[in-house]
Amino acid sequence: MTDQPVFLLGQGLQALEVSGFETEAEFQELLARHPRVLDFGTLADGRPLRLVLVAREMGVATSAESGSAYWLDHLFVDAEGVPTLVEVKRATDTRIRREVVGQMLDYAANGARYWPAALLQHSFEETCKADGRDLAEAYGELLDERSPGDFWALVEERLAAGQMRLLFVADRIPLELRAIVEFLNRQMRHTDVYAVELTQYRGAGELTVLVPRVYGEVATAAKSPSGQQRSAPRTREELEAALERRCTPEVRRVAKALLDHAQERGRLVGGTARYPSMNLHYQASGQWVPVGTLSLYDGAAAGELAFSFGSITKRLGREAVARFADALPPVGELGKKLAVQRESGFNGWPGVSLSALAVDPGIVEHVIQAIEQLVDR
Repeated sequence: MTDQPVFLLGQGLQALEVSGFETEAEFQELLARHPRVLDFGTLADGRPLRLVLVAREMGVATSAESGSAYWLDHLFVDAEGVPTLVEVKRATDTRIRREVVGQMLDYAANGARYWPAALLQHSFEETCKADGRDLAEAYGELLDERSPGDFWALVEERLAAGQMRLLFVADRIPLELRAIVEFLNRQMRHTDVYAVELTQYRGAGELTVLVPRVYGEVATAAKSPSGQQRSAPRTREELEAALERRCTPEVRRVAKALLDHAQERGRLVGGTARYPSMNLHYQASGQWVPVGTLSLYDGAAAGELAFSFGSITKRLGREAVARFADALPPVGELGKKLAVQRESGFNGWPGVSLSALAVDPGIVEHVIQAIEQLVDR
């Protein structure tokens, strides 16, 4: 079926015909200047989602020692600190079918490891400067009562936890890409994946109409009853209420011990995924370190404690995380996962079920001692 025009009523009837983007650079520039065409959904407090550009051609490193190996087309962020990674392709580019998916996953995986808060803040402020935008005005859309440092630390934490959006944008989305996007959205717990088809219509003179169509929302709707991933952080009370409903007294005891220790010695940062979760942060070497995440999933092995080895390595170094891994009890499947991490460079999220930690009262104390050794070094 050929592309049909749209019609504009005014001093008569004007037909606007589908018009592709002449170059990918033109397409990218349009998104950088008008990110509202990618705004869909709302924040937790009901405000409309408003994406703010952090950088175009955001460099992506593949190791702590290397420079940028790849460049993401656009990195945006919203007022909840959720990063949005955007890759743009025209329909005439055959990479839009499958290759672009591998590219995006590369960017997401390595951005989560190698985009520290300071780099994100610098990139945003340099973008504002280059665009001639007042920095105070730009921050006014993002900060609420937070400082810039706190905001970018939150963005870094979201990245490390995989709490992000991945957007594939094209003037035509092929069926192959739609299928991949919907599959990824069903499988990924923390990350939302969308394909945005942005059709351009042109009329007489400079008249241009942009019509976005979003794919992947059906798969996202399956993630939560509301049809949207939460943006408001969970509270400890919400997590404990879920534990009370779904877990045994032994598992609840383990969770309480971990939460109490983090609250007394560090801080708790609520997760934003559809399932209840709480991030355990501790101060070490003068900085906040996300040590792990306590999550309550669906299913039999509902509760899990996952250790943020990538974040620990980034902040405290490989020797520190290696000692931490050696100090953890190899219960359940954790022993095998720790062995894999030793071989792969300590950049993953090895986890252990709360039920495995609840087998013996001494196991959770062993974990807490390992955390104390890590942060008190």
